[in-house]
Amino acid sequence: MSKPAPRKKPAAKAPPAAPEPELVAAVPIGWPRRLWRWAVRGTGLVAGFFGALVLIYTVVPVPGDFYMMQERWRLGGLQKDWVPMEEIAPVMARAAVAAEDANFCLHWGFDMAAIRAALAEGGNRGASTISQQVVKNVFLWQGRNWARKAMEGVLTPAVELVWSKRRILEVYLNVAEFGEGVFGVEAAAQHYYGIPAAQLSAQQAARLAAVLPDPKERNPAKPGPVTRRRAAQIQSGAETIAADGRAACFEE
Repeated sequence: MSKPAPRKKPAAKAPPAAPEPELVAAVPIGWPRRLWRWAVRGTGLVAGFFGALVLIYTVVPVPGDFYMMQERWRLGGLQKDWVPMEEIAPVMARAAVAAEDANFCLHWGFDMAAIRAALAEGGNRGASTISQQVVKNVFLWQGRNWARKAMEGVLTPAVELVWSKRRILEVYLNVAEFGEGVFGVEAAAQHYYGIPAAQLSAQQAARLAAVLPDPKERNPAKPGPVTRRRAAQIQSGAETIAADGRAACFEE
């Protein structure tokens, strides 16, 4: 008797196929996020640019600024000669500080007492320090608007941190406007008195400092009554800051 044929084992069922993953559409980055990224990158680039300039100008003479370029284009040329602090008469440095920022050696870029006094007088009185004027003249532009004031508020402490007070004043005296197309104390001394800045007398220095608020209308070589009175005040103030130590931060 024949044996029955062995039963075949049923074939194993294949496991069910895994479901195909659903394709999720990429969510596009919204404009607000893109604008934020661009703003952050742009701010970083601007900060890096100005930071590099602050470091470079620690030792390199400032070649000029936006206002000088405008005046050069308008007038066809400028009188401008850069000289180191060692070639500027000490009486000129003191006169500029006495005229523009008597507490220059005592603050970190902003004279809070002068700001409070200006606010008390309704904002009709200037309160910009020499440091602020250097930042405006070298790195920014003329005119009053919130953007420039905001950048000035950031750059002024940076300049105070990196530059010495002597360097800040040296740059100021070399970029300040002393007359129509006359920039820097060396060019001013040559233009008005025919001498180098190192040979300026106390009276000549005071008269040069007296024209700084309005250099296109005042002439230190032919001063009117207002300029004479202001120069006398400046000369007295320069002697005062030399005596009370407020010139120590920029004098060797």
